[in-house]
Amino acid sequence: MKEAFVFLLCLTNKFPKKFNSCSKKKETLYVLGLVLLVSFIEAPVTKPNFGKFIECLRDRTTPENPITDVISIADNSTTFLSSYVSYTKNKRFSSPNFKKLLAIIAAKHVSHVQATVVCAKSNGIQLRIRSGGHDNEGFSYMSSVPFVILDMHNLRSIDVNLSRKNAWVQAGATLGELYVKINEASQTLAFPAGVCPTVGAGGHISGGGFGNLMRKFGITVDHVIDAQIIDVNGKLLNRAAMGEDLFWAIRGGGSSFGVILSWKINLVEVPKILTVFKVNKTLEQGGTDILYKWQLVANKLPDSLFITAWPRTVNGPKPGERTIAVVFYAQFLGPTDKLMEIMDQSFPELGLGREDCHEMSWLNTTLFWANYPAGTPKSILLDRPPTNSLSFKSKSDFVKKPIPKKGLEKLWKTMFKFNSSVSLQFNPYGGVMDRIPATATAFPHRKGNLFKVQYSTMWFDANATESSLAMMNELFEVAEPYVSSNPREAFFNFRDIDIGSNPSGETNVDEAKIYGSKYFLGNLKRLMDVKAKYDPDNFFKNEQSIPPVRVK
Repeated sequence: MKEAFVFLLCLTNKFPKKFNSCSKKKETLYVLGLVLLVSFIEAPVTKPNFGKFIECLRDRTTPENPITDVISIADNSTTFLSSYVSYTKNKRFSSPNFKKLLAIIAAKHVSHVQATVVCAKSNGIQLRIRSGGHDNEGFSYMSSVPFVILDMHNLRSIDVNLSRKNAWVQAGATLGELYVKINEASQTLAFPAGVCPTVGAGGHISGGGFGNLMRKFGITVDHVIDAQIIDVNGKLLNRAAMGEDLFWAIRGGGSSFGVILSWKINLVEVPKILTVFKVNKTLEQGGTDILYKWQLVANKLPDSLFITAWPRTVNGPKPGERTIAVVFYAQFLGPTDKLMEIMDQSFPELGLGREDCHEMSWLNTTLFWANYPAGTPKSILLDRPPTNSLSFKSKSDFVKKPIPKKGLEKLWKTMFKFNSSVSLQFNPYGGVMDRIPATATAFPHRKGNLFKVQYSTMWFDANATESSLAMMNELFEVAEPYVSSNPREAFFNFRDIDIGSNPSGETNVDEAKIYGSKYFLGNLKRLMDVKAKYDPDNFFKNEQSIPPVRVK
């Protein structure tokens, strides 16, 4: 079993095949023929106005940028299934709902995005937007009402401006592609984002985005300085055109406001040499005591040092036994000598040795965090791997006071009940995160947190789904006394349908306030107001979207 739960979303990807090899004229006829056939079989209830939708797409695009070759009609063909599964990261959702899914539009031009938005809205078809496909609950490619998927993976250009130390990155580009592009321009520039290289920039940034540079530089949205968005009317807007209220909302507020086409980001300066380490401590080696001490110091260490603690179930010292191994991953913006001074003074309990430390460039640290062995070529960061064979479930929490040792032991006891593999990931706060106001962006979880918890479990056998989900709920319940409350906060990038949701085609305001208050805290009211201003008819919606409500 691959040990990197924190990277469990990184396991799949491949390019979909082209629609077919016919001439453009024949492609159009072929698409329309399929439309008529599908409409005859399932219209009008399950696929309303689908024929008009396709006709609308054709009318709103030009021969110079034809849309027919990026349309995949939903059927059982190998071509369509490949297109669907290639960016479906969770095997739980790898079977498309053919009664509701109409087509995938894998846009290659901004006009394709604009046409899809306008034509879906005018024909009563729901739109789901997918870039990397890492949505934990599959909201970006699943729905229980008639819908189309706007797939952004072909829109992946990256333009680095070295003199200005910034870049434009399109929504379909992956973090790995972005990291490589930055490194090609400079050895001392970086970007504060996630550790999974196959995550799409569109969803990662719109949900907030965090990574191992957060204590020094903040999270991903703290470095967004402009954006291009397609609004509900199909208009292309930049920051100046959209206004500061909408620009504020899309930095952490998700996809409730439009389709993100691209982000303009500021890059940050890092040393040529960084130091990383990975140290395991099992329960038998005092793992619980060491983790308790970590809670006391991790958020108080120098901003340049990020140490994440990762408890997970592993085989015990004797055959048939299981234990907990707490894996401490760390990254320091500097050399080993300085790191050792800090650790010897602030966290000697870990017993870090020089032999545990490895000096490398920033780009090589991205390989380290993605769990690639030393010497792996950087080109692997450009890969979009094949289909995933794993199902998974994640949850999140924020911790404001140290979890007592008895509380940790209760968590271990519950983790041992899992038949599937399970882990926790404790990501430290402090540093600059304590100095950025909660209202600076739509992402609100700032000062007052010791660390964020990600709960993860994954399994191969579909028959284990029910029991795995039940165990995650039990683990979440056991953790309740030790985490934030009123509300119990959650991280928007780690979608969790259990904390509250609406049906696919509805957005009940009272229900939305339940999950919205957990994801956005006091920023929810402003987000609802922005939503009411820019999408009053609630076209951009999903099971956990923001409702359009004017705030008095």
